[in-house]
Amino acid sequence: MEINQVIEKTARDAYGRLLSYLAVNWRDLQAVEDALGDAFLAALETWPKVGVPDKPEAWLVTAARRRLIDRARRTRISESALPTLFAMSEDAQRLTSSSAAFPDERLRMMFLCTHPTIDAVMRTPLMLQTVLGIDAARIASAFITKPATMSQRLTRAKAKIRAERLTFEMPDAEEIPDRLEPVLEAIYAAYGSGWDEATIANSPRRGLAEEAVYLGKLLLQFAPREPEVYGLLALMLHCEARREARHDDEGNYIPLSEQDCTRWDLGLTMEAERYLHAASQAGRIGRFQLMAAIQSVHAQRSSSGRIEWEAIAQLYEGLIRMHPTLGALVGRAAAVAEAYGSERGIALLEAIPPEEVVNYQPYWALAGHLYKRTNRQEDARSAYSRAIGLSSDAPVRQFLSRQASEIGMRHR
Repeated sequence: MEINQVIEKTARDAYGRLLSYLAVNWRDLQAVEDALGDAFLAALETWPKVGVPDKPEAWLVTAARRRLIDRARRTRISESALPTLFAMSEDAQRLTSSSAAFPDERLRMMFLCTHPTIDAVMRTPLMLQTVLGIDAARIASAFITKPATMSQRLTRAKAKIRAERLTFEMPDAEEIPDRLEPVLEAIYAAYGSGWDEATIANSPRRGLAEEAVYLGKLLLQFAPREPEVYGLLALMLHCEARREARHDDEGNYIPLSEQDCTRWDLGLTMEAERYLHAASQAGRIGRFQLMAAIQSVHAQRSSSGRIEWEAIAQLYEGLIRMHPTLGALVGRAAAVAEAYGSERGIALLEAIPPEEVVNYQPYWALAGHLYKRTNRQEDARSAYSRAIGLSSDAPVRQFLSRQASEIGMRHR
């Protein structure tokens, strides 16, 4: 592997850990981002000449720490701040000379982003950018916002952290339930981003799904009595269990209801079921538990040979009462169409305000499917065309194109 590729891989795999480690010790987030950027530039200049260090992460922390000290001295920051930087330097040296794992401070950093003074709607986007390294354009897409608007909001949120010198501490145990929701949302969004791009070879987000599962398990240590943490883990692991079945041997996309159950990972499915059972013991239902329960019903097809669409539709009803997202509304329409007929599914789809679905690919994919079923050929072609245009995954585009090409074939 070329040195530039090593640096890119280190940035992709470790940036969030490095930034969080530095930021929880040094309160100026912008300064940390700048120093870490300088450290990566220094690596690009130095490593080709002297070789890749044995502990690239420790090298980068040491380089970033030097820049922070230089900046502190130049700007005459209070001398009381410097001992923190020297302690960080000692940590980096210890990590360089030992086999100890680099400390993962990302959860502390994520909980900082839930600080009550930070705008509630910006807590999850802030985590996604600073801790998980997702770019503003991708975050904007997830939150149905213009990229420039999201970028401005993120800049303001980080400026607030800097201006108010917010503390980077885990909340007290009694505070965690109230500050947990945006952390769960960020982990789930990261998982979705990684899931969408898992098959794209050069995507910087390929490993995000595994990272999200790891963070979910890490979070369990901080919130062992919170059923929604178990619910989120169950949801992600049910999806992970089917990763290999999403495509056939030729790389063609296979929708969930048509996947070969024998290709599902039984071990991951059982692990997901254990987490879902643990969540149910708390007697406090939540949206991630309901979403995991929907996936659990799908998983039962491997033993029963059929999908219980009525049960899935009922679970979606509960999910919509609790958390009526666009995804839940479209999912309910799909389940109702399977359980009670395409016309009822179409009625639910068409009840969603048009302005909300303009750029929502799953809506148009389902609309094309249901219109094709009911012989609304022009509507089906139009919907499939929209869905194809909104798809970033090439196998999904090809699948939708094949579906569209079959419109009207049975009636010729």
